[in-house]
This record gives sequence, C-alpha cells and structure tokens, in this order.
Amino acid sequence: MRRTYAVPGALGLTSVLPVVAVIALLALPVAHGGEGGAAPADAASGVVVLCCAVRLLRHRRRPLSRTAAVVLGLPVVGVTVAAVGAGVPGAAVTGFARYLQILVLVPAAVLLLVRDRRDVRLLAWSMVGLAVWQGAVGVHQYATRTGASYMGQEIRAVGTFGPGDIMAMATVVACGLVCAVGLALGPVPVRQRVWAVVCAALLVVPLAVSFSRGAWIATALACTAQLVLAGLRRAVAVGALVAAVAVIIVGGFGLGSALLQDRLSSIEQVADAPDQSVSDRYALWAAAADIWRERPLTGVGLKGFPDHRDGHASLALSSGSDTEGAGAAYRKQPLLSPHSMYLLVLGEQGLIGLLTLAGSWLALLVLVLVKLARARRARAPGLDCALVACGLLVWHLINFAYADIGGPSTVLAAVCLGLTAWWALASPDPAVFEEAAAR
Repeated sequence: MRRTYAVPGALGLTSVLPVVAVIALLALPVAHGGEGGAAPADAASGVVVLCCAVRLLRHRRRPLSRTAAVVLGLPVVGVTVAAVGAGVPGAAVTGFARYLQILVLVPAAVLLLVRDRRDVRLLAWSMVGLAVWQGAVGVHQYATRTGASYMGQEIRAVGTFGPGDIMAMATVVACGLVCAVGLALGPVPVRQRVWAVVCAALLVVPLAVSFSRGAWIATALACTAQLVLAGLRRAVAVGALVAAVAVIIVGGFGLGSALLQDRLSSIEQVADAPDQSVSDRYALWAAAADIWRERPLTGVGLKGFPDHRDGHASLALSSGSDTEGAGAAYRKQPLLSPHSMYLLVLGEQGLIGLLTLAGSWLALLVLVLVKLARARRARAPGLDCALVACGLLVWHLINFAYADIGGPSTVLAAVCLGLTAWWALASPDPAVFEEAAAR
C-alpha cells in the first residue's frame, strides 16, 4: 500500500494576508513631488512584522533556526557598524531602520508567516496580479502618451509610481513576470500553467515599454535560469515560444520597434558610446569606489554617500536627472546614490558591510539551489515554488548591480527575499520525499 506524506502547516491562508496587503498597497498611486518618506506599503510592512511577533508569542514558537538566524542576521553587523560611525546621527538612524526593514525584519517575518506551498503560491499570484495592474497602467500611458518623458516624448511606462521613480514599475512587472514563469514551469495543474503563461506573455509588453535596460537584462537572465533549472528540454521548448511571441509583438505589431531597437542597441554601446544616463552611472560608481578608499573597512557611515559624492565625483557627472510627465511637472532629481546596491554598501558600510550582505545572499542562493536540486531528484511537490524563489533571488542579485534600495517599491524586494528565505530555510526537506519514494 502506498503511503502519502502530507506537508504540515496547511491550515489556511490567514497568516500571509498581511503580506498580501503589502503587495496590494503598491497598486496605489504615489504622490508627485514627494521627497521620500514612508509609503502605505511601508507602514503595512510594519504591521506584518507586528503580526509575526504576536503570532510567535501566542503559539510560543521558536522564532528562527540557528541557520536562518545567521543567514538573515548577517547584514545587521555591517549596518550597525556603519550606523555607529556615521557623520550625521539622525540620518544614520533613518538608514539603520530602513536597512533592517528591507534586509532583515520583513524577510524574517515573511519566512515565519509562510507555512506551506499554498502560501507561497498565493503571494506569487498576488505579485503577478500587481504586475498586471501596474503593467496595464503603463501600457495605457505608452499608448496615450501620458507616461514619463523619454526621448522628448511622454511615452515611458511608469505605472502609478510617477516619473520620480521610473524603475519602480519595471521592477514590479519584472518580479511578476518571474513569478509567472516559475508558476508555469512546475508540475502544476494545467489551469495554473495556462494562466501563468498568459500572464507572463502579457507582462512582456509593459516591461518592454518601461525602457528599463537593467530590468530587461535581469529578467532575461532570471527567466533563463528558471528554464534551465526546470529542465533543458523544457527550456528549449519555452525559449522557442518566447522567441515567437517576441517576433509577433515587436515585428508583427510594430510595438515601439524603432525606440525599442534604439534602446536595445544602446546596451551594446555602454562602453564605447554611452548616453548621459550611463555616463552619470559610471561617474557615480567611480565616486562610490573612491569614497570607499577613505575608510575601506567600515565605510563613511549610513546615508553618507550624498555628503561625500561631490568631493569624489568627476566633471562628467551631471547635476541631476530630468524628470517630467505622467501627471508631474518638470523637476531636476538629484543623484543621491551610486545606483548600485553593492557599491552603495561598499562606500557607506565598507568591506564589513559588503561581505556580510553578500555572504547572506550567497548563502541563500546556495541553499535554494541545493534544495531545488534535491526536490527535482525526489520529484517532490512544490517545484514551482522553488523556481519562483530562485528566480526572484537571481533577479535581485543581478538588478542590484545597477540599482539600489529606495522608493515605494523597495518593500517588494523584502517580500521577495522572504519568499526565497522560506524555500531555502524553512520549506519541507526534499529528503523526506526521497525516503518516501524509497519505501
């Protein structure tokens, strides 16, 4: 007689509803002309942490395993050292709280609130739904020329985030697309696969008209990794389908073909003939590296990059980024970060901060891949969840090479890290299923 092995924790979905609320609040319009501050989704993320704490106290559960505590807690070391050595204490406190929120507290809360694969799928589909909504707004902006300014035309899709955060919609759409691809590749019911494929195909359009080269690169590499991890045969079949869809969208309908071709070709020119945005980024990267040399071990302190930038930046750096459109007036947006998470951490937190942050993320990546390989070998359920977790982590690891935390969409990165942490640190060990298969 064949035995069945149920995975514990399937007691409903109420525990992750606060996390779903965080994702849903990212659909709200962002006020134009704001100078930062907490967004509704950030406030909701605080509620997530509070709900997690209350749940742990009620059920008297052990918060985290030793491995989970070490992996998720590593960034605290660098952040704490950088906060103590910061030149402006008030700004350092704000930065310390932000780093803890995004890198530690919210991911740990998501890890603890997610109980099984159903919760992972609910959160993944919630991100797909958010991406579809923001993508629909973005495509409407492109079609009606009511988006952010790009090449003298107000056609850049930015969703409800406005021109002050032009990467936000691309980030949301890319994460939704990665989730949809992961949900489609696992051994799942045909209905889920069909809907996931449809959503993934639809999300290609708003991602294209976001004109975000960084999001394109990260999404292409993350989805390729998901396809390879799901199986080479399937990777070839899906790759052919994606190529056909791209030909139909760009070639058949001529969707922004000239502008998209110019933007794609500019990726190859970033070294030989970079445009102003790329030149600014190179100048900011060089400034961050030069700032790091002042204090290689501990960095110049949290929120210290803007104060040290002008003393280290070259004359190639412009005074700011021009933003307008999507319902907002023209304004010069200051360049207050190096637009690279790794260089930002290196400059402000030094080698201690970079090594602890990179060590945490690389540990997550190794654990995710090991568990995914064992799940494939054992033919364990939940491969779609593994592919979602792996894809989201790979996407952020690549994207953080030319982007950093900031803006209302940043809390989504914390949720993604939490989902990844659940599969790496708390999901049922595939060895259980290997033993079951042997019996």
